[in-house]
Amino acid sequence: MPEIDWALVRGRVLLDPTAAHLNAGSGGPLPRPVFDRVSGFRAHLAAAPMDFLLREVPPLLWTARERLARFLGGDPRRLVLTTNATAAVNLVASSLRLPAPGEILLTDQEYAPMRWCWERAAARQGLTVRTVALPERPTGPGDVVDVVTAAMGPRTRLLFFSHVLSPTGTVLPLADLCAAARERGVVTVVDGAQGPGFTPLSLADVPCDYYAGSGHKWLLAPTGTGFLHFAGGRGEALSPPQVSWGHRPPADHPPDERDGFGSTPRLRVLECEGTRDLTPWLALPEAIDFQAALGHDRVAARARALAGAVRDRLSGRHGLRPATPEHPALHGGMTAFHLPEGVDATALRHALWHRRRIEVATTEWAGRPLLRVSTHLYNTEAEVERLAEALEELVGTRRDPVRPGQESLSRDEIAEKTST
Repeated sequence: MPEIDWALVRGRVLLDPTAAHLNAGSGGPLPRPVFDRVSGFRAHLAAAPMDFLLREVPPLLWTARERLARFLGGDPRRLVLTTNATAAVNLVASSLRLPAPGEILLTDQEYAPMRWCWERAAARQGLTVRTVALPERPTGPGDVVDVVTAAMGPRTRLLFFSHVLSPTGTVLPLADLCAAARERGVVTVVDGAQGPGFTPLSLADVPCDYYAGSGHKWLLAPTGTGFLHFAGGRGEALSPPQVSWGHRPPADHPPDERDGFGSTPRLRVLECEGTRDLTPWLALPEAIDFQAALGHDRVAARARALAGAVRDRLSGRHGLRPATPEHPALHGGMTAFHLPEGVDATALRHALWHRRRIEVATTEWAGRPLLRVSTHLYNTEAEVERLAEALEELVGTRRDPVRPGQESLSRDEIAEKTST
């Protein structure tokens, strides 16, 4: 198999040439074929809206659903398309009715809005929310499974966890955690916002009740592409917040068979929100094809190699200490570092952008700030070096660390920094 020219691949992705985008974990750029496809759909929608919505969308929508389900190793009849993972999790949290009294169990590295989502759901149902602390330095997946399994008890009604943890990029043992919960009669809801395109997925082989994901991160799909995949028999519990045309499905049509709208009656009641722009969903096949043409294994290997370069280049320098486990089953293309004492994470992130045009994420775990670096197929070793040099300038031992307020540069300073 011929070697991939990653510089050529990078040229097929819409990227600001002056910036180093090391933050696919928050949002990825669009490959040109994906951008062209979704733009073409939007042009048709603008020029002939009813022709597009009534005649063109249904077959395109079913094709997109089938392609995404195949990519995920799931079932298109149990795949709800949403705006993002947040919307998918909220759909589940607002629908499920869990026995009270009881508890909802979360890990201590969950995305803050998702934690708030379950706190609201618990308050409405007379439940409590409890957090289990994950091991800071797990030696393997078993360490995580042991801790979470031990935390589940007779009061546990639901386990919510991220497939890939947002603060650290740690990949949790999805199948093992879901199996342990199912053995105990605990419902599982997985936040897979970082999962698709980051780590291999075969949902048919995972005893998960609900898996929510996003396409705008590692899959490099348009913003507005999310999904919820549910296990057999779990769709009946879902009820959307809106009432629209799918609310009264035809009595003579099986609820889980394809209809004339690009969905099934069960899925349509969850997806239909009246007239809206569905074009991001329709471009999912192009996003899948872009990376499939390169080879998903080779894309993953490229991301891992760059992540290894990040770890090697930054670990132990300027007080940075890795927060992402080294075990190969527990990490991928995201690497997080504990920041040294006295460094303001928000100020550092702004300074990296304004002074060096480097986009990274800053997160937090257990009250401690983290710097999170995402490396994807379009990133380069030169960008890793550029980040290392910027950190030498901003938090190196020969200079004062960035402190609150230092991210605010004058217009002349910003012009000077970004022009070099």
